[in-house]
Amino acid sequence: MNSLYDEFRIAVHSVWNRRWLALAVAWGLCLLGWLVVALIPNKYESKAQIQVRTQTMLSDQVGFNPQDQRRNIQQLAQTLTSSANLAKVVRGTDLGATVATDQELAGKIEGLRANIEVKAEQDDFFAISAKLPSGKLARDVVQKLIDVAEEDNIAGDRKATSQTLRFLDAQIEARQKELAEAEAKRVAYETQNLGLLPGVGSVSQRMEASRAELSQIDSQLIQARSALAALNGQLAGTPPTLNTPSMAGGGAPSPLAQAQGELASMRARGFTDSHPDVVTIKNQIANLRSQGSGAPGGGGYRTPNPAYSSLQSMRAEREAAVSALQARKNSLQSDMTQLVVKQTAEPGVAAEYQRINRDYEVLKVQNDKLVTERDQIRLRGQAETQTDAVQFRVVKEPSLSNVPAAPNRPLLLLGVLIAGIGAGIGTAFALGHLQTSFPTAAKLERASGLPVIGSISQMLTAEEREQRKQKMNYFFGATGGLVGVFALLLVAEFVQRGLTA
Repeated sequence: MNSLYDEFRIAVHSVWNRRWLALAVAWGLCLLGWLVVALIPNKYESKAQIQVRTQTMLSDQVGFNPQDQRRNIQQLAQTLTSSANLAKVVRGTDLGATVATDQELAGKIEGLRANIEVKAEQDDFFAISAKLPSGKLARDVVQKLIDVAEEDNIAGDRKATSQTLRFLDAQIEARQKELAEAEAKRVAYETQNLGLLPGVGSVSQRMEASRAELSQIDSQLIQARSALAALNGQLAGTPPTLNTPSMAGGGAPSPLAQAQGELASMRARGFTDSHPDVVTIKNQIANLRSQGSGAPGGGGYRTPNPAYSSLQSMRAEREAAVSALQARKNSLQSDMTQLVVKQTAEPGVAAEYQRINRDYEVLKVQNDKLVTERDQIRLRGQAETQTDAVQFRVVKEPSLSNVPAAPNRPLLLLGVLIAGIGAGIGTAFALGHLQTSFPTAAKLERASGLPVIGSISQMLTAEEREQRKQKMNYFFGATGGLVGVFALLLVAEFVQRGLTA
């Protein structure tokens, strides 16, 4: 503990012995620092607050999504400091009075970007601030930023909507031309390859339909031929004429003639030889013939058999039906042969048709999507324009301040004073360590390694004491002068602020 105390005493003694050097360094650095602080230009700050609210009563069906609007508002805050908007601010304020070239404009824009701030706050509030060499200029810049933001919010949306609609109209017109060409190509291909394309009326479907119809015709043809064969059998067993005996005095026909007439009538009605009634009547006719009833010697005559004539008519109809079914079968077989030849080319034709159809569907989907997007954008643009979907309101007008916001000169002046005094003390302390003097006997003993017998104090005369006292007065006066200059600078700064306020 004593060693630390001794070191502190040695350091203070070293600085005190070189107090004039420390004071000179402090004066020099303070004057230089205060001059630099005085040369720093003032910056005046202007602040404003705006609010951008979205209309929530509109439905999402018209394309007005509140989340999208909030995202657009955030983008508005980010793009407000873009080069294009800052160029409008420069040309719309006194900053543009000295701009003659594009390079000067770019320099003004970069300097302005470094001195303005747009910060998003809660509930759709935005704070805009600017620090510039003039309070009026700062206010004008903030006001111009507000005007640019409102212009971008209203006119910008309309311009973007108009540009988007023009682009979509051009794209839709191009798609419709391509769609018309694809549709014409599809119709021409369908006409050229009629019957080979998939779907209704294709080769495969026609082959299936022909096979089904051919199967039905074969079944009908078998039935028709069977019926014709049975009819031919009936016709073979039916006599073409009947023996009609003569009747004396208008008498009734013989029993044999009546039986034969009934048999002919049954056959005309389609009864076969195995029918019970036909078997019965045939047995009756055989009995009558064996008895000799109605024999030719009885004076009878031959007449056409009506049953035979009816059976001949029915045979002609059955033969015509068989011929028609056979002709239809031959026609179907010929068509199926041609379809088999066409079926070999159907896969390639179908694949090409599918490709043409696919291209047409893609163009149609793209066209429908573009038309839907155009209608939504047009409706949204009308909703935003006619209903004030985004409301822009200035909550706090740009402020005008005559008190500089930067630099903080009182704090800088105090910092320069402290830095100057510290530099002076540090210089004296460092110089004391560079010299090989020993302020105390203990330090000499540690440095030499030899015992120190004693030390002799400095003896001053009355005249020397008077001179030293006078020098001390000068030192304290110079030190007080340094603090006084600092105080005068502070007073001048506050007086200047009071006069400009």
